This record gives sequence, C-alpha cells and structure tokens, in this order.
Amino acid sequence: MNASTPHRTTARRYAVVLAAASALSLTACGVVDGLGASDSSASPKKGDDITVGLLLPDKATKRFEKFDHPLIKTRVAELTNNKGEVVYANAESSAAKQNEQLEEMVADQVDVVIVDAVNAKSIASAVQKAKDANIPVIAYDRLAEGPIDAYISHDNELVGEVQGRSLVEALGDDAATSKIVMINGAPADPNTARFKDGALSELEGNVVIAQQYDTKEWLPEIAKANMEKAIESIGLADIAAVYSANDGMAGAVIDALKEAGASEIPPVTGQDADLAAVQRIVSGEQFMTVYKSFLLEANGAAEIAVAAVQGHSIEFDALTRDTVDSPTQKNIPSQLVPVVALTKANIEDTVIQDEVYTVKDICTAEYAADCAAIGLK
Repeated sequence: MNASTPHRTTARRYAVVLAAASALSLTACGVVDGLGASDSSASPKKGDDITVGLLLPDKATKRFEKFDHPLIKTRVAELTNNKGEVVYANAESSAAKQNEQLEEMVADQVDVVIVDAVNAKSIASAVQKAKDANIPVIAYDRLAEGPIDAYISHDNELVGEVQGRSLVEALGDDAATSKIVMINGAPADPNTARFKDGALSELEGNVVIAQQYDTKEWLPEIAKANMEKAIESIGLADIAAVYSANDGMAGAVIDALKEAGASEIPPVTGQDADLAAVQRIVSGEQFMTVYKSFLLEANGAAEIAVAAVQGHSIEFDALTRDTVDSPTQKNIPSQLVPVVALTKANIEDTVIQDEVYTVKDICTAEYAADCAAIGLK
C-alpha cells in the first residue's frame, strides 16, 4: 500500500460500486440534514455566520464551474440558515496562482478552506499557513499535502479499476492479444497514480499495453499529440482500445483517431461524465465514462467544512469514516464517494436521475437519432 492509498479492501471497493445506485440519493434524502442541528454534543466554535473559502483548480474541467461551485455554495447556505458565505477562486491550472489565492484567504481570515489542489505538493506551504492561523483545510477531489483536516473524494483506485475492467470486458475473447494505449493524467496530480494503479490492476496480464503517456495538466491538446504519436508508432488498425483517464482527453483521443482515418472508433474510456462525453457515448464514439456524483461530493465537502468550523465533532466523525495517508500526513479523516461506470445502458439511472443533465441537454438535434435508437427520450 503506497502513501495515499485509501484504507479499504478490494472487496469493499467492489461492494461500493454495486451499492452506488442506491447510495447516490443519500444526501438528497436528508440522511445528513441534521448536520448543523443545535443538539450536537459538541459546543459550536462559531455560529451560522461563517465564511467558507473554495479553491478549485481549473475551468477546462467543466464540472467545477457548472456543478461543484454552485452545489457547495447552495449546501453551505442550507446548513447555515443562509448566513454562511462562500468565497470562490479558480486557479485556472496555475499552482502558483492557487497558492496565492489560499494565502489571500488566510490573510482575509476565512473560517475554513475547501481546496482542490492544482499541484498537491506545492500547495503544502500554503496549507501550513492556514494551519498556523487555525483555519481548517478540507482537501477536495485531490489529496493535498500538508496538515489538512479532512479529505473528500472518490475511491480513485476504484475509478481506474472500473475503467480498466470496462475495456477488458469490451474486448471480450480478443482481450489477451489486443493492443491498447494508455493516456494517463497529470503527473503532478496525486489522483493520476491512483487511477493508473487501479487501471493496471485490471489491464496487466489481460491486454497488451502498447504505449503509455502522461499528460501535463490534463491538457486535451497534449493528449491528442500523444495519441497521434501512438497511432504512428503502433498503426491505426492495430489499436484495439484506449484507456483515457478523463473525458476531456477522451474527446481529444477520439479526434486524433478520426483525423487518422478511423472508420470505427475502438473502445475509449473516460471520467467525469462531461456532457460532451455522455453525448459521445450516446453516439457510440466513446465507450464509457466514470460518473462520480457531483452532488454527493460537493454536499459532503460543504457538510464537513461546516462541521469542522462549528465544532460539531460527532457529525464530522460520521462524515469522515474512511482514512487515507498522504506523503506528509497519516490517517487523514476522509469520505470516499461511490463511482459508477456510465454506458449507454444506464444514462437514465445516473446523470438524468440525479438531474445533472436533462434528456433535452443530451439529445440535441445532432444526437436525436442516436438517442431514439437507445430509447432515450
């Protein structure tokens, strides 16, 4: 087990996937609605008039601006009788800019910070400044280094396992002799190693990994350039599938394949359930994506942050029943949110049911016939 691997068994991870469909509605059903209640056994440090700093890493990943920020803002308001404020900043893929943003929030004396780190290692000094100022820091989506108070994300190794297993299943009896390309995420993102480890646990020995590439800052243009190299090296006809760590890169991979003359796109994975990726799945260009409930993760982050700053230790402990290790800290209280493999078969049961998208959002004129073909209407 390496430094940032969650303390949970493989069997438990598989159970999480099987239970995910029912788990996705827990927050919406009010399971944790009592978080801010006055009957907590802990004496609150602060009342409802709190300021939550929210730092997100980029705008290229559509979910952050469209879902994470507004969901966290709404949940903080709900938990604080509309008295709590969320101060938001986006680093636009710059680790240096994000450090400055965190330091500015410390100087402004926010009560708690939720941070999705651009670079987990370089953020550590700013996290330490927050700690020195007695400001709790909640690592969100990516495990930041430094003295963080809690972490909420998904079981990132399981994400990779789901992606890898999906490719092997898609290749069927031909898997053992099939050549695949791996387009991994950014080396500076601690999640990248977890995704890769999970994927390799399913792919190694079951397929032929012909080429692997890391992708600086998860940039689609770099993923596309690497896919073009793979096509030239392996040959278009010999690429049976592509492991892409997220949806933005999956779109770039598919563009590279089409521009190279592919008449049929081989199975390509993704992650994040971006709208464009869901539409590509409907049309058959992308095989699958990993849907990670934005609702559960964002609401959980807001709930943990409010509990931490108000001193609700019972609620905080109930929300962080897992633990993870970072290179700088052991046994970090954590919440690991379920993940689901999204394919043509379960679009209605995932992103539509959770009101991430409507059928109208997905089934635009360009995709109307494809939607009709799979009964999406």
